[in-house]
Amino acid sequence: MEFDFAEEQPKFLMLMYGLIAFVAVVGGLLLLLDVVPAWFARRREAQLVAAATSGAPLPRRRKPREGLFALFFLLPTLLFLVVGLVVPAIRTTLLSLMDSGSTNWVGLRNYGWLFSEDSIVRVLINTLIWVLLVPLVATAFGLIYAVLVDRARLEALAKSLIFLPMAISFVGASIIWKFVYAYRGDGQEQIGLLNQIVVSLGGEPKQWLLDSPLNTFLLIVIMIWIQAGFAMVVLSAAIKAIPADIVEAARLDGVSPWQMFWQITMPSIRPALIVVVVTLSIGTLKVFDIVRTATNGNYDTSVIASEMYNQAFRYGENGQGSALAVFLFVLVIPIVIYQIRNLRQQREG
Repeated sequence: MEFDFAEEQPKFLMLMYGLIAFVAVVGGLLLLLDVVPAWFARRREAQLVAAATSGAPLPRRRKPREGLFALFFLLPTLLFLVVGLVVPAIRTTLLSLMDSGSTNWVGLRNYGWLFSEDSIVRVLINTLIWVLLVPLVATAFGLIYAVLVDRARLEALAKSLIFLPMAISFVGASIIWKFVYAYRGDGQEQIGLLNQIVVSLGGEPKQWLLDSPLNTFLLIVIMIWIQAGFAMVVLSAAIKAIPADIVEAARLDGVSPWQMFWQITMPSIRPALIVVVVTLSIGTLKVFDIVRTATNGNYDTSVIASEMYNQAFRYGENGQGSALAVFLFVLVIPIVIYQIRNLRQQREG
């Protein structure tokens, strides 16, 4: 198939316009942040030179208005926040109160559909399973890794290997694990690692991603495999931050390794544990790539994010897709509020 530049020219023009707009906005902001402070500095320097030349008293430096300066520097961020988050959130909420064509108001009917449709209830249950298992299991594995490799030989190499899945995108990891779960019929050579192990042990190959609810747990394994490295890095840093005198005093008191873990390590790294669990919980609630790549949400594996995409963009049900988006947003809010309160308590403590 030959490439026709003339046919693709509108796409290249659109790409060029986008790049120009990006450079103009970002470059303008950087220029503004550089020019304005420099202008004030040059103005102050000119005043000092003029006062020294004329023998007049030095001009009193006005007390900086910190609120105005803070607003000036925060204004671009606030603008992008409003345009990219607040406005879409309001619009999505309004769409969730309308029908599939976004023309007529239907009130809370779409939200009633969330809890009355059996397939959507299955989606909500799947999401709950993800949120319960992924943060806890990934954090547990990360903690085990962090404790085992702490101050061990080849610690850097071991951490690099464990953290390596974090460098792979969710789509790439899902493709890798689809090969692990791959199935071929009886009598054929199995290319899937899991089925090859089963066959070598005398069992029958199985289509792992077709059986519910087993397939949901197998998809969860992918997420845990990716996120355990993140948990390990954060918790390992927290373990290394434990004061050495506390650890030495505990050893002098004759505590066992098990007592050291529960009485010294766990209380000391509690803030880091909370951060990891909260971060993984938010990421798990929004999981989409793994389900979309591995099963496309079929065979009772769909979660809120994938179902939201299907309803809004595949089935044309804008109201129901928006209702799922709003419901997902509502689920994330309590976790975010808890994290903010926890960070505030840590600063005050």
